[in-house]
Amino acid sequence: MSTLTSQMVKDYAKSIGADLCGIAPMDRFEGAPKQQDPRYIMPRAKSCIVLAFRIPRGYFRGIEEGTYFEAYNGMGYANINTIVSPLALRELCCFIEDFGYEAAPVPNLYHASSIRFATQKHDPDFSLPVKEGLPCPDIVVDFRVAAYAAGLGEFGYSKVFLTPEFGPFQRFVVLLTDAELEPDPIYEGKLCDRCMRCARACSGNAISTTETESIMVAGHKVEWGKLDVQKCSVAYMGASEEYNPFLRKDADLSTVPETYHGAPVLRSMVGIPGYGGNNPVIEGARGCMRECYAHLEERGVLTRSFANPFREKGTKPWKITPEMRRAFVEGNATSEENEE
Repeated sequence: MSTLTSQMVKDYAKSIGADLCGIAPMDRFEGAPKQQDPRYIMPRAKSCIVLAFRIPRGYFRGIEEGTYFEAYNGMGYANINTIVSPLALRELCCFIEDFGYEAAPVPNLYHASSIRFATQKHDPDFSLPVKEGLPCPDIVVDFRVAAYAAGLGEFGYSKVFLTPEFGPFQRFVVLLTDAELEPDPIYEGKLCDRCMRCARACSGNAISTTETESIMVAGHKVEWGKLDVQKCSVAYMGASEEYNPFLRKDADLSTVPETYHGAPVLRSMVGIPGYGGNNPVIEGARGCMRECYAHLEERGVLTRSFANPFREKGTKPWKITPEMRRAFVEGNATSEENEE
């Protein structure tokens, strides 16, 4: 059997489209909740390989300006999760198999997985273990925990994962293998300074500024601001009149409960066909990604630099005023710019 090394895996991963690759030994998942423990997916696994795929900064440009939303919705979210990263996972699986080792992919098809996980928590009869002692199918791996265990970066206060290369702008997938590969050390840098701009900019007020949650990963305490996932799930689809230019004129947001089940109701209120079939990503990660990235860049802590800043100094994000909304409803909307 030919020798397979960590460097060979990383070099190949980058050659097929991954922007970052980190490796964790499986014992770093000790203490993980049973329903999220990747060791149950592949009990003989020795290594967890985590691939990161950057969200190019320009995918956010139109939504940052308030003039073009489809790039982030279609390319920065769906395209990476359902096309780019699964193709790379398959190539890496085949590469590892060619050395005589098994490789089990865990794609980030999170829409289906998150529904399963949420349903399992509220409905214990959703699925059953196939053998005593096993968790229910499907296990939902926490990609951020995996990325932390693989040394790729740290959790931000918003619970979004940060890397020194791309800040919050990336998505992750996981591959488990019985090849014993040299692991990466836990990241010891300090990207997040707990400025809480993410929480203040979140249109759903989903991130607490006073309460935190924490877990232990490989002997390290990982902490973030308490996140209301239900508020987040509805807010990112545009449940704020101030940050959703696509609301129908007759939309009544008082009918949208702050739960996952509010999603179909909200979708029916979005007045553009391209955003109606799937969950529309209209809020555009306003606080947890865009505000965070602007702050990280201002501090100069990211390793990658650009010719121009993501957000010009002193520029305030756009906001739809009640007067603008009223003019739109009455049929007299203008295209004038508005700042907070």
